[in-house]
Amino acid sequence: MKDAFLNVNKWLKTAFTFGGGAVLLVSLLFLHINQGSVDLSWGVVWNALVAPEDIIEHHTVRYLRLPRAVMGILAGGSLAVSGVILQTITKNPLASASTLGIHSGTYFAVAVSTIFLPASLPLQGLLPAFLGGLFTALLVYGLAGGTAANPVRMVLAGMVVTIMFSSFTSVLQIFYENETAGLFLWGAGTLVQNDWSGVQFSMPLIVIGMVVAFFLAKQLDIFRMGEDVAASLGQQVGRIRMIALLAAVLLTAVTVSVVGPIGFVGLIAPHLIKLLGFRNHFSLVTASFIWGANVLLGADVLARWVDPSFSELPVGAITALIGAPWLIWLVLRNRSRQYGEKNTAMLAGSVRLPLQGGWFIAGLVLLLISAIVVGAATGNNGIQLTQSFSAVFDDGQEFLRNMIFQLRLPRLLVAALSGGLLAVSGFVFQGVLRNPLADPSVIGITSGAGVGALLVIFSAFSAAFIPLGAFIGALAAFLVVMGLSYRANFQPSLLALLGIGVSAFGSAIIQIVVVQADMAVASALTWLSGSTYAKSWEALLYYLLGPMLLLVPLLYLQIRNLNVLSLGDETAKGLGMKVSRTRFYMALIASLLAAASVSAVGTISFVGLLAPHAARILLGSGHKQLLPASALIGAVLLVIADILSRTLLVPKEIPSGILVALIGAPYFLWLMYRSSHVKKA
Repeated sequence: MKDAFLNVNKWLKTAFTFGGGAVLLVSLLFLHINQGSVDLSWGVVWNALVAPEDIIEHHTVRYLRLPRAVMGILAGGSLAVSGVILQTITKNPLASASTLGIHSGTYFAVAVSTIFLPASLPLQGLLPAFLGGLFTALLVYGLAGGTAANPVRMVLAGMVVTIMFSSFTSVLQIFYENETAGLFLWGAGTLVQNDWSGVQFSMPLIVIGMVVAFFLAKQLDIFRMGEDVAASLGQQVGRIRMIALLAAVLLTAVTVSVVGPIGFVGLIAPHLIKLLGFRNHFSLVTASFIWGANVLLGADVLARWVDPSFSELPVGAITALIGAPWLIWLVLRNRSRQYGEKNTAMLAGSVRLPLQGGWFIAGLVLLLISAIVVGAATGNNGIQLTQSFSAVFDDGQEFLRNMIFQLRLPRLLVAALSGGLLAVSGFVFQGVLRNPLADPSVIGITSGAGVGALLVIFSAFSAAFIPLGAFIGALAAFLVVMGLSYRANFQPSLLALLGIGVSAFGSAIIQIVVVQADMAVASALTWLSGSTYAKSWEALLYYLLGPMLLLVPLLYLQIRNLNVLSLGDETAKGLGMKVSRTRFYMALIASLLAAASVSAVGTISFVGLLAPHAARILLGSGHKQLLPASALIGAVLLVIADILSRTLLVPKEIPSGILVALIGAPYFLWLMYRSSHVKKA
């Protein structure tokens, strides 16, 4: 009786997965085709498919709407199968082309080829996309520790690589706006097709990738049991892993080259099938293709239903809105089994300074003042110290004096205070959460503040409300992250993964707002990347000065609490501290500091990570002057970035946030590599 019940249950599960999935796909296909700016009856759609005539309605269905729907099926299925393969060969349940940074590498490679190698475009940029994706996959895999990597480190490496390549891509889009004019919507993921060329190009290559996936199905079943078991059964583990990786990257590169980087489909669909109990890779690949197509086609239907004007919401942003909560759920669901690593500290190293801490702080103050002076004297013609001093103290050079006091000096001071606030915020987050990876950008605070500020801009409110929007957005992100982290007992590795999910959700909203607001791509990217361009005294006074004067001294008075929290929750409770309340209030203040910075200069990453790490390297982890040292290092870092932003490529300007990311991402990756190398040793 029990066996009969199990057989019936298995039959029903199979019927639902494959039969139900196919029925849903056909239904979504017809629903998708019927959507458009011109209403067509179901009868017209059906006749256009089975008995086409030479009329405009039938041409609309067959040459505009149907190619888009078919491309959605191919792209969604391919990304899902790619996710199945990546999750198996990396032994990482969170692996997909988006979480491992492969999308960012393919996007960057396509952007480069669009600008510098247009001859590759007849192939839809496939070769650059494939090479970029393969390089990114190998980079992330190696940095995370190779075969010894755990899911947390691999996803973190993917996140940082994504930020790094996104910074590279943003630079290209800002400085080659005409050449990359069509890449912003494509870069957010879009199924827009004007004919069958995209389907004709991608289908043969997707078929090849699927054939390889089916051919490897049995080997992947054995591979899932463990590499030692696979090797003992005669499998050539290294060769299987490489062939599987090439197939996964091919499936990803083909879809990205046609529809852009669409994230999270490769995470959602495979896990849906695994939740139904399927473990055999032949079934996993087949069912994941069907349900990946359902996820992407359904997301496109939803995008066009939400925006009836059909101004093209990026479907990649819709899948991220769905996939980010899915990632968070997966992290929480597997928190005890998959991510038991309590100590995620990275080895930052140390340097013995010949100076006392007080002298070191004085040196940083002098360095900051010097950087501001040099910055105020630097323009399109280089450093002009003599002329600038003369203009300041001589009434005869009014133009240069106005240039210094009205343009250069306020933006330098905005950079200094913004960098200092971000550094203090990162320092506090790392302390209260006992997580050396904590940073306003890593755990989603910066993204939330960016959403709030951008929504104010989109709603056409007065610019005076931008800080309020940033504060509300940061507070919302803070409450979500802290609430989810509470369920995970504030485990550092889990916190980082939850922050990635929140950041992805916020980034999706930002993409939608930018597209809907029809913002100029260069100006939107500049703000989103973080820029000190054209900042005035008002930005300094309204956004930054108050938080610096009120909140930073308050944190400094509570510095003892950070030292106590670093001893562990039990020890802190034994010393009479109310741990949860202290952690919440200090993290709240840190979030407000980050929000103040975002409202002034946009979303700048890595300052809150780099500055505290540098301070600990130079002063030691227990030094009482770490807070002011972190603030000063953050200020110096962003001031130098501001100077370089307007002098490296005169007369064009690189957003300061991109320069910081270009410095911070390689440092973070080196930190991960060094930590992995030391652990292996």
